[in-house]
Amino acid sequence: MATRDSIEACLSQCEEVILFAKEEYKKASLQEHDNDDAFAQCQLDLEKASMDLEKILKSANHQQEDMLQRKRLQIQELQNQMILLRH
Repeated sequence: MATRDSIEACLSQCEEVILFAKEEYKKASLQEHDNDDAFAQCQLDLEKASMDLEKILKSANHQQEDMLQRKRLQIQELQNQMILLRH
């Protein structure tokens, strides 16, 4: 079973990645090709966060699993938005 601290750390890290990705998405939608490297790195960070969530989900209890699934959906939604952005 995952510890509360490990769940909180994972959720906190995911939230940081989400905030950074939202900023990069906003910049990319306004500036087009100005910072492709940061945009690509942001997509990689989102994928890593998603994989980390998948790993910790395997050892989470039901309540923790619900929180982690909601965070994973946020990440997936942002990944989809970034993919669909005409960049």
